[in-house]
Amino acid sequence: MIKEKQKTDIKNKEKHSDVKNLILFNDDVNTFDFVIETLIEVCGHNPAQAEQCALIAHFKGKCSVKSGDYSELKSLCNKMTQKKLSVEIV
Repeated sequence: MIKEKQKTDIKNKEKHSDVKNLILFNDDVNTFDFVIETLIEVCGHNPAQAEQCALIAHFKGKCSVKSGDYSELKSLCNKMTQKKLSVEIV
């Protein structure tokens, strides 16, 4: 019974380790409004969430704007990069 729990714990850790984050970096080029609009459009954020992420990125230098598996985040990353935002999947 203990070995089964350990196996389950290991499988759960493996699943969680696959979770990636889409990180938005602050820049001096894009306006707050543009960043907020992009987060709403691309990431599906509501306006308050998008504004909060934009503010965090501005004051802290970066903000995790979306979590998920790599394939999901890759398309979002590409769309945001095409809009000239600085983003990275980690």
